[in-house]
Amino acid sequence: MSKRTVERAIALVFAMIVALLSVPALAQNRPDVEKQFQGWIVGDLGPAAKKAGISEKTLRAAFQGVTLNWDLPDLVPPGTTPPKHQDQTQAEFSSPGAYFSEKRLQGLAATGRGLASTHAAVLKKIEATYGVPGEIVVAIWGRESGFGRAKLPYSAVQVLATKAFMSTRKEMFRDELIAALKMIERGDVDAATMKGSWAGALGQPQFMPSSYLKYAVDFDRDGHPDIWNSVPDSLASIAHYLQKEGWSRGRDWGFEVTIPERVSCAQEGPDLAKPISQWAATGITRISGKDFPAADLKASGMMLVPAGRHGPEFIVTPNFYVLKEYNNSDLYALFIGNLADRIASGAGPFAAQWDDIGKMLRSDVLAMQKALVAKGYDVGNVDGLPGYKTRRSLGDWQVKNGLAPTCYPHPSLKGKIR
Repeated sequence: MSKRTVERAIALVFAMIVALLSVPALAQNRPDVEKQFQGWIVGDLGPAAKKAGISEKTLRAAFQGVTLNWDLPDLVPPGTTPPKHQDQTQAEFSSPGAYFSEKRLQGLAATGRGLASTHAAVLKKIEATYGVPGEIVVAIWGRESGFGRAKLPYSAVQVLATKAFMSTRKEMFRDELIAALKMIERGDVDAATMKGSWAGALGQPQFMPSSYLKYAVDFDRDGHPDIWNSVPDSLASIAHYLQKEGWSRGRDWGFEVTIPERVSCAQEGPDLAKPISQWAATGITRISGKDFPAADLKASGMMLVPAGRHGPEFIVTPNFYVLKEYNNSDLYALFIGNLADRIASGAGPFAAQWDDIGKMLRSDVLAMQKALVAKGYDVGNVDGLPGYKTRRSLGDWQVKNGLAPTCYPHPSLKGKIR
C-alpha cells in the first residue's frame, strides 16, 4: 500500500470520527433549539402574520403540536454556521439524454392518454377558458405528482416553518409560510389537510403557497380551490398558471428539426428569436417531414440545441419558455413537450439520438467559461454547466478559430480556449 493511500485512509477515518462525534452534540442541543423555535413562532412569526392579516386563532390552530422536522435538507440550526456548498466543480455532469427515461415516458404517456380520455370534457372546457391544450396540462400533472397519485406525507406548515426558522433560504420560506397561513385564514384548507413535499410544494400541481394564492382556481365551483382532492381544480389551476405566465393560445411548444451543417448552431436562445419562416428559409426542416404550421410561420421561434450538435435539435416557440416558468430547466420543458405529444398523438421519443456526452468535469467546463469571458463572450452563469449562452459562445469561438461549431463542451476542446 502506497504512502498516499495510507494518508487518504487515515484522513477518511478521521473525518468519520469527527462526523460521529458531532452528531450527539447536535442531538443534545435539539431541546434548546425546539424551545427557541416555539419562541420564534410567538415573538417573530406572530407579529409578521398579524400584519399580513392572520388571526391569532388561525396561528394557534396551525401550530398546534408542530415541532421542527430535523430530517429536512439545508438546515442551519441556531448557533451553527451555514454549510459550505459542496464543491461540485470536480463532478461530471450527466448527458442531457439521461433525463429522458424512455420507460418512464412510456408509462406516463400510457396513463396520461387514459386520463385525458376520462377527463376529456373538463380538459376541453379548461382549454376554452385558458387556451392551454389538455395534453400539456395532463403532462405537467403526470410529471409533478404522478397524476395526483404521488404520496405527499409532509405537513406543509411543519416543513415551511422549519425552513423559515433554520435553513439556508429562511426569508423565502418565511414568505411561503405566511402565504400558507393566508390559505388557512381564507378557509381554503386546514393545517392538517395541507400536505406537501419535503420542499413545501402543495397538492397535485405541486404549487408553492404563493403560487396557490396567485393561480389556484375553483373550477368545480364547490366554494374553494382544492388542489389536493379535486381533479378539475388541479388541472385548471395548472392551465391558469401557464396562461398568466404568457401561454400563447393556438401555438405549439416547439418542433424537433434538422439544422443543416451550413447553419451555425451558435444562434440559440430566446434573445435571438425570429419568425419561423426565416428559420425555414435557412434550410431548417421539421424532422417529421411535415411543414411548419402556417400560423407559426410569421410568429417567432427560437433555436434550441441542448446538446449542441450531439443530440436532438429544436425550433421552439415562446410557449416553451412559459413551460420553463413552471420549472426553470430546458430539459424539463422538453420532457413536458415530448410527453404532451405522446399523449395527444401517440408520438415517440425524439428522432435524433443523444450522444454519450457529459463526461467532462465541471471544473473543465468552468475553465472554458472563464477563458471565453476573458475573450469578451457572454456565457451566462460561470458555474461549470453548459447553458445556452455558454453553448453558443463556444460555437462562435469554434467558428472564429476555424473549427466546425458543435456548441457543446467536449474533451477534445480542453485547454484549447486560451
